Amino acid sequence: MILVIFGPPGAGKGTQSDLLSNKLNIPHISTGDIFRSEIKSGNQEMIQYVEKGLLVPDSVVNMIVERALKSDNCKEGFILDGYPRTIDQANSLENLLWILKKKINLVVNLSVQEQVLVDRMTQRRLCQKCGAAYNIVTMPPKKRNICDQCGSDLMQRKDDDPDTVRKRIHVYQTETAPLIDYYKKKKMLHNVDASKKPNEIFNSIVKIIEKEVKATS
Repeated sequence: MILVIFGPPGAGKGTQSDLLSNKLNIPHISTGDIFRSEIKSGNQEMIQYVEKGLLVPDSVVNMIVERALKSDNCKEGFILDGYPRTIDQANSLENLLWILKKKINLVVNLSVQEQVLVDRMTQRRLCQKCGAAYNIVTMPPKKRNICDQCGSDLMQRKDDDPDTVRKRIHVYQTETAPLIDYYKKKKMLHNVDASKKPNEIFNSIVKIIEKEVKATS
């Protein structure tokens, strides 16, 4: 099973990809996580792109994704979160999968209004150690600014301030939204209302997957 999950920043791609990864027992490949790892290691180029809310160049992203998808743990399938983000990346992915003799089973588009996204992201807090995510309004930690799972401090990402969030959404709308038509024409696209609670969104996606599996079996 090969899934592509996309949607604007704050739509819940990471959360849903993790849930689906556990259910389907296939890896969650997040370009965002890879970029943040690079930032943590001090990669100044990555720092400039992400903190300014800009897209990392296709050539760099394609190289990172190709390396990940050629690893042994992706042989039985994978979930792509945050990639592709442009038509050029989508074409590059298609070419890579052709070489690997694989194909995308379905594409899930998480759809949600801009103000909901801004609220979610400005209220988001992440654990510095284990990466667990919280929302100080809808899903707060038991102890203020302390991770429930490992007890480490929670932090707000620098790119989660309101101005940067709106800029990131604008970049998404201009650069990534055309992928909706791209995958719609290929009859792979499935739209999911991402304004609901995480478990409701997850159940909607699972139903789509089950329907797809049944149709192709």
